[in-house]
Amino acid sequence: MKASQLSKETAIKLINKIMKKIFGILMLVALFAIIGCTENQRAKNWGGDMELILEPNQKLVNITWKEADMWVLTRPMTDSDSAEIYKFSENSDYGVMEGTITIVENKTN
Repeated sequence: MKASQLSKETAIKLINKIMKKIFGILMLVALFAIIGCTENQRAKNWGGDMELILEPNQKLVNITWKEADMWVLTRPMTDSDSAEIYKFSENSDYGVMEGTITIVENKTN
């Protein structure tokens, strides 16, 4: 075997090892990014579904985001109010990583 062939094979093996390490590191970073997020951050940033159950006798008025935090505005239910279920959905430009938050109200007598 010629020296030039040996060096090419060695270079290819070295490149493969480096690529495997880079891929492994990227997978770990992605895993920690997903695990390190709260449920509402995952729904907002990465897409997916989340369910938010309001305290009993609270009526949803509004829901919004401030950076990574979800803010929910509620008011006490009146006698004429009934419990409802709402869907708060993202509609992104390309339809990628869209999240949905389901808000559930509960009424007790």
